[in-house]
Order: sequence, then C-alpha cells, then structure tokens
Amino acid sequence: MSDFKNKYGPWAIVTGASSSIGMEFSRQLAAKGLNLFLIARREERLKALASDLSSKHGIDARIIAVDVSSEDFLSGIRSVTSGFEIGLLINNAGFTNTGALVENNLEDEIRLLHVNCRAPLMLAHEFGKQMKDRKKGGIIFLASIVAFASAPRWTNYCASKAYDLMLAEGLAAEMKEYGVDVLALCPGFTRTEFQKLARINDLIAMDAEPVVCMALDKLGKSGIAVPGLFNKFASFSTRFQPRSLNTFIYKQVIRHSQQH
Repeated sequence: MSDFKNKYGPWAIVTGASSSIGMEFSRQLAAKGLNLFLIARREERLKALASDLSSKHGIDARIIAVDVSSEDFLSGIRSVTSGFEIGLLINNAGFTNTGALVENNLEDEIRLLHVNCRAPLMLAHEFGKQMKDRKKGGIIFLASIVAFASAPRWTNYCASKAYDLMLAEGLAAEMKEYGVDVLALCPGFTRTEFQKLARINDLIAMDAEPVVCMALDKLGKSGIAVPGLFNKFASFSTRFQPRSLNTFIYKQVIRHSQQH
C-alpha cells in the first residue's frame, strides 16, 4: 500500500465517480490511502461517497460536481485542484448510445465524443504535464474490448474507445522516460449502470471489483489490462482475423448479449 501511495499519491482524480467502475476505483484507492477528488454530475451521490470513504479510510475526499461534456468543464476542475499534487488520474467517465448511428440523435453522439474522448484528452494533458515535471504519477484510461473491433449499433462508442486505447498507448510511450505510467483498461461487459442502460445480459458480465483490482495491479507493469479470459481471447483474436469478420463477430456478441 505505501509503495502505491508514494508512487501515485497523495491525491487521485476519478471521473465518473458516482457509480459503477468509477465508484469502485474510488473505494480501492481510498483503501490504499490516497486522497480523492471525486468528479461526476450527481452531487448528492458524490457527497455520500466522499463521506463514506473518509469515514472508513481516514482519507480526504472532495467532490467536484461537473459535467465533463460541458465546454468549460476543465476550468472548474483546475480551480479546485490548484495547489494539490495529483499523482493519479482515472479517466473513467463514459457512456454509449445504442442504435443505428444515423437514427440516433446527433447531439447525443457529439456529447458522447465530448465525454469519452475530449474530456480524457484534456485531463491527461492538464495533469500529465504536472506528472511529467515531477517525474512520477499514473494515468488510467477506460477503453473497452470493443476498442479492438467495431460493433454495429455501438458504432460511435467503439470508435471513441479505439481513440482512448490509442491515446493511452501513445502517451504511455511518451511518458515512460519521465516515470509516468499510463494504462488502457479494456473491460468487457461489467455489472455497472452502463451495462443496465445498454441492456446487457447480466449473465456474461464481470463484477467491477476484480476489473479495478487488475487495473491497479497492472499500472506500471503493462500498458494495457484486459480482465477476464473471454475478453482476453476476444481482443487477442482480432489480430489474426479480417476486420470484416471481427465486426461480424462483435455484432453477434452484442446482439445476443442484449436483454429482450
């Protein structure tokens, strides 16, 4: 615990902290002794989480209620975190729109890009620069196994997660010489609010706890983490198959995983 805190503390930022994987990251980081800036839109949930983590682990947990899809979201985060040493950034916030791209609302698809791509880029640039100057720190991007192949009806989401994966891999190579670790976490279906909203069958989903545990364990040891044997096989197999076949397979997986 002390080694992790020394390397990635004393403060961590978690976006999308009010639920699911973001909440689990917050819990496990608090257990490791890191102080937290918890970021999400739902202020009451953040307050309850911050109070719970502070009480259980004796850490300082502060909330920033902001929508990372908004144009000027970074200025609010910057003003609150100014003067604090941010040693770890968890770029977790993200969502999908299910349905045929041209039938979905365009504003919703643009908002997806803001949350899934623009916000992680801006936050990594802001706090990555500080980590580079200190020559230590870590950044985790939430990608997905669908970053390896497109899935119809999640077209824009898959593209956004491919962006997160490539951004993480490139940044990891750039930051390695400065002692900053960067990881792309590529979970498959996980028991989260995302899974419920996307109508994913619970039978094939993993719990958030082992997903997050693997990510924190892999940080500094690998540039990518893919939890679960099925997910490892699915992502690895895309390297050897035609891209059209990958798309067909992922289409079937998504279709059969949808709750009816």
